[in-house]
Amino acid sequence: MLPLSVKDDEYKPAKFNLLVKLSGWFRSILADKTSRNLFFFLCLNLSFAFVELTYGIWSNSLGLISDSFHMFFDCTALLAGLAASVISRWRSNDSFSYGYVRAEVLAGFVNGLFLIFTAFFIFSEGVERALEPPDVHHERLLPVSVAGLLVNLVGIFVFQHGGHGHSHGEGGHGHSHGGHDDPHCHDEQLHTPGKGSSKQILQGVLLHIMADTLGSVGVIISALLMQKYDLMIADPICSMLIALLIGVSVVPLLRESIGILMQRTPPSLDQALPECYQRVQQLQGVYNLQEPHFWTLCTDVYIGTLKLLVAPDADTRWILSQTHHIFTQAGVRQLYVQIDTAAM
Repeated sequence: MLPLSVKDDEYKPAKFNLLVKLSGWFRSILADKTSRNLFFFLCLNLSFAFVELTYGIWSNSLGLISDSFHMFFDCTALLAGLAASVISRWRSNDSFSYGYVRAEVLAGFVNGLFLIFTAFFIFSEGVERALEPPDVHHERLLPVSVAGLLVNLVGIFVFQHGGHGHSHGEGGHGHSHGGHDDPHCHDEQLHTPGKGSSKQILQGVLLHIMADTLGSVGVIISALLMQKYDLMIADPICSMLIALLIGVSVVPLLRESIGILMQRTPPSLDQALPECYQRVQQLQGVYNLQEPHFWTLCTDVYIGTLKLLVAPDADTRWILSQTHHIFTQAGVRQLYVQIDTAAM
């Protein structure tokens, strides 16, 4: 039995400190160039989204209000990309043996769903206003829409410039032969895919910003049409075009993220894999290739499993080495090969 003098505090777990956690996340954000750029542009974009929304309500412009909502959802894209760039660098553990690299895929999927909902809302509101064009204070539109265009141009410059040189480590796929006593099973070490994740995050963010830039251009054109020709219908038409731009820009993001989550064979390997199968089946001692499965873990990180039926006297180590070499050339990062020996 413990003496009464022992303090209970010594046996209590460490308390959760929110400030310590936030400061740790902030340091992690600032430590990486991609996440740092995302954070600063997120602050700029969020600030201007509030400015656009305020001006849109003040001037009764659906085009400006819809553009501000698009900027808000751009902020969710930036926030999702920021979270993914940080979370994807977390270490793997017993529960998440592959790490957290798929955070970027999940963030892209959720963000795509939100954008589709926003596009539908803006388009339906635009149709309603097109039938009964409202009175828009167009003289207030031009300055803030031009400022919005400048903000987006800054984003395009930063992320297009920062997007180069982020795809490293494709060539260094070493083999790990010492991990298994059983020569019939072989795997290749998975390399940290942080750089590939950054590449997809930057491309997704750039896609959103470019669509938002076109939206800003649409608001400027509608403001000029209302100012010069008193065409009030230009505002809802502009908002409908913005909604269509949002919808079109989000389709590739949704298609890619759904494909990854559904374990689709990587589209970039559609042409290469049949050739790889043929080359492996032509190896000396290989009778048949069975049950090939290839999927995407995260951007540019492809994983595969397959089974080989080989002759009883086949050199299994040589077959394993050649098989890995063939699929590594195609871009597969991690490959598991099961070898079954044919009956005599």
